[in-house]
Amino acid sequence: MTAIGILGVAGRMGRAIGSVATGLGATIAGGIGRDGGGPGEHADLATLAAAADVLVDFTAPDALAAHLDAAVAAGTAIVIGTTGLAPAHHALIDDAAAKIPLIQTFNTSLGVNLLRGLVEEAARRLGTDWDIDIVEMHHRDKLDTPSGTALLLGASAASGRGGALADLSRFDRMQQGPHPRDEGGIYYASLRGGSVAGDHMVIFAGDGERIELGHRAESRAIFAKGAVRAALWLAEAGRPAGRYTMADVLGLK
Repeated sequence: MTAIGILGVAGRMGRAIGSVATGLGATIAGGIGRDGGGPGEHADLATLAAAADVLVDFTAPDALAAHLDAAVAAGTAIVIGTTGLAPAHHALIDDAAAKIPLIQTFNTSLGVNLLRGLVEEAARRLGTDWDIDIVEMHHRDKLDTPSGTALLLGASAASGRGGALADLSRFDRMQQGPHPRDEGGIYYASLRGGSVAGDHMVIFAGDGERIELGHRAESRAIFAKGAVRAALWLAEAGRPAGRYTMADVLGLK
C-alpha cells in the first residue's frame, strides 16, 4: 500500500488524514509535528521523506521551502494543501515540479472542485451586468483571508469571464463611504467564528434575480479523504514529474 508521510501530523488536518488513510487503502509512514518527538513522528524531514511514497503538507507557508527540498532530495511526491501562499511560494513549487510529481491545491474536496466547474460555466454564460460576490466562513482560528478556496472559486469565475483573477478581484468592501461596483469585478466577504470547517457561496446577482452556488463542509474528513485520494493518484506507477491539480485527480479536465 501507498505510505503517506504527514507534514503537520499533530494539526487538525494531519490528525484527520491519519484517521482516514487506512480505510482508503494507504498506510501512514509517520509524520513531522511542529515540535517533533510525538507519537509516530520522525526525527527529521529527510528520514520521513525517504520512508514515504508521498508527503502530504497542510502546515504553514514558511515551512514550504524545507518540505519541498526534502521531497526533491528523496524523489518523493508531495500533496500541498497549505493556504496563504505568495507568488514566491508558487515559484518554488514550479521548480520542484520539474523534478517530482506534486499537487498544489487550496481545497481537496470533491464537491468544491465540482463547484468550480459550475462557477466557471455560470460566469461564462452570464454577462458582466451580473454581479459576482463570494462569501466564505471558517473557524475562528483560520489565519488567511479570504480563504484559499474562495480564491479558487474566484479564479474559476475570472476564467469564465475571460480575465485574470488579480485583475478582477476586489477586496475593499469594508471601507467607509460609497461603494460603486466595477463592472465585471469579483468581490469577497469573509466571516470567522466557531468551529466552521468551511462554507462558501458564490452569488451571481442580476436585476430581479440571482443564482447562488454553494458548498458547506460539515467535517474536515472530506478534505482528508480528498488529500489521501490525491496522494494515491500521485503514487501510481510511472507518474511523471509535473504540477498537477485536483481536476487531474478527479478526471474533470
